[in-house]
Amino acid sequence: MRILGHKPTVTAWVGMAIIVVNLAVALFGPVFAPYSESQTVGSTWDEPSVQMLLGADQIGRDMLTRLIYGARMTIGVALATTALSFFIGITLGFAAAVLGGWVDTVISRLVDVILSIPLLILALIILGVFGSSIPVLIITIAVLDSTRVFRLARALGMNLTVLEYVEAARLRGEGTWWIIRREILPNASAPLLSEFGLRFCFNFLFIAALSFLGLGIQPPFADWGGMVRENSAAINFGMLAPIWPALAITILTVGVNMVVDWLLSVEARPSGAQAEM
Repeated sequence: MRILGHKPTVTAWVGMAIIVVNLAVALFGPVFAPYSESQTVGSTWDEPSVQMLLGADQIGRDMLTRLIYGARMTIGVALATTALSFFIGITLGFAAAVLGGWVDTVISRLVDVILSIPLLILALIILGVFGSSIPVLIITIAVLDSTRVFRLARALGMNLTVLEYVEAARLRGEGTWWIIRREILPNASAPLLSEFGLRFCFNFLFIAALSFLGLGIQPPFADWGGMVRENSAAINFGMLAPIWPALAITILTVGVNMVVDWLLSVEARPSGAQAEM
């Protein structure tokens, strides 16, 4: 990959540090959390203190503890959603590009139908019918988001399938899935990696938005979008309770975008051979 030969910029290092810190909190934070996820330790919207560094939420739970547990749930669901979305989108996109014909036509028209419906409205309908359990939430958003991944994967696959090394693999008698795994996917990995970061940000914010609307991750689980909704009334009294989860969402989104911007800038640079021409 071309990325390995380029030194990250300062902003990329900052973004990586933000991502690493958030992943560490999501993985190991609950071990060091001051209290349990649902434990009430104070009164409604208590001010920050030694016992509660960020204060309390709307029913007296420690806000720092809720943020730590919310990181695991919010980031974990967004990662699972994005990974499943990419698996579906890349598989169908490359299959459509390599097989062509009626396979490409059927999948592309189905994707066009889904894309013609506003994503939020379609998600609200599905979640309203099947409920907002975590498996349903992940599958619903992943399937809907995979249409965007499909379009990118298909475009990359169409450009790569006409190249000589793919034609050579076909002449050797290699199968469709071997060509996708060994010839197309490795050469499309860099733009797909950048897209993964962008889609993660979208899914992360989308899940937070659904939780804010009450159709995302449900109590008693803590998640950042739901925490903003639960504590939104504190703004009327000049309290900071809803600011902390909103700030956590903002910082992680900015961090991921810093890294994605660097990846995209690397892809935009000419290769060594092109630069010499």
